[in-house]
Amino acid sequence: MPRKKPFLIGIGGASCSGKTELANELASRLEAPVIALDTYYLDLPHMSMAERTRVNFDEPASIDYHLLRTQMARLKSGHAIDRPVYDFQNYTRSTAVERVEPGAFVIIEGLFALHWAELRRMYGVRVFIEVSDDVCFERRSHRDVRERGRTPESVLIQYNQTVRPMASLYVMPTRRYADVVVNGEDPVSASTATVLAFVSKATGESGGLTGSPA
Repeated sequence: MPRKKPFLIGIGGASCSGKTELANELASRLEAPVIALDTYYLDLPHMSMAERTRVNFDEPASIDYHLLRTQMARLKSGHAIDRPVYDFQNYTRSTAVERVEPGAFVIIEGLFALHWAELRRMYGVRVFIEVSDDVCFERRSHRDVRERGRTPESVLIQYNQTVRPMASLYVMPTRRYADVVVNGEDPVSASTATVLAFVSKATGESGGLTGSPA
């Protein structure tokens, strides 16, 4: 039998706009794996720690796009992948990998999810989350201090020097490629319902989605 190809959903937006929360909610509804683009950051073991901290992780060049494109194409074709695992405290790729089996749906989320035309063409639905800059910074500061071992001062410096300007340059313009735009300050249940309505239309599902496209 021919291999069944999954339906890919791409979710883009600024840092801490709510991409991961929406992706996880959709994943629970669709029984789908989630691929976070920031696990594809370039491996930097050849640099000193001081050099690593100065790398601009908020531009597309920080992503190992060759590996990302290759693995997304494999998922799109219905094949499993070994997704990289990234160590955010040390700015290096772990030796471990995570096996991802393609289901009926696969969700891809990240700053640059809608940046590359080749990647956009793989998606069945393209989603963009917009939210105010103040909210994004508050969420980012809380996350990086709590989860990634950063100091509040380092978070503020990085946000002002790279996060905000790079979002304006590379992330916000990708809004025009979205099939659906949701507000990152709305309840995630509302955004999920909006996206599922588009997915339902795109897949031909007339009722509630159960994880299997038509």
